[in-house]
Amino acid sequence: MEQLLSILIGIGLSATCGFRIFVPLLGMSIAFHAGALNFAPGFAWIGSWPATITFGIAMVLEIAAYYIPWVDNLLDTIATPAAIIAGTIATASMIGDTTPFFRWSAAIIAGGGVAGLIQGTSIAVRGFSAASTGGIANPAVSTGELAASILGTVLSILAPYVAIILFALLLSMIMRQLTNRNKAKPA
Repeated sequence: MEQLLSILIGIGLSATCGFRIFVPLLGMSIAFHAGALNFAPGFAWIGSWPATITFGIAMVLEIAAYYIPWVDNLLDTIATPAAIIAGTIATASMIGDTTPFFRWSAAIIAGGGVAGLIQGTSIAVRGFSAASTGGIANPAVSTGELAASILGTVLSILAPYVAIILFALLLSMIMRQLTNRNKAKPA
């Protein structure tokens, strides 16, 4: 049961990497310092003070960049692979007592996959916002993504079951929107 909880925490944190890369990494580091989170062997570096400071600086720069019109769209070109990598690391760092094959398979498929899916959805929303409003609404989209990342990080660490349910509902809504949009298009 403890292993399942660790996997859920990792997947929840990975999902938040899809909104913002460094918010969940900083959250993990702070939670480690507060004694609320432990890492799998080999991942203690995430909780080191140099990592905490680096994640904090990177988070501030990432957040600021998403509020600059058109820079946010440019940032997505590097943020997508970075989110997948961060999501993979977030999940791998939570999966402890298991084989490396299982840890990395779960981390790549579940962690990297969910981070990539959320990041891809964010790109689509931001692209639609830029195209339909000339980028004027992009700061509101960025604020929503930041709020989702912060809330998702906190819930993933403190209430992982709630976080997974919320992310599942979010993915369900996204899939429903995509399905409805595809049905509305003439063949």
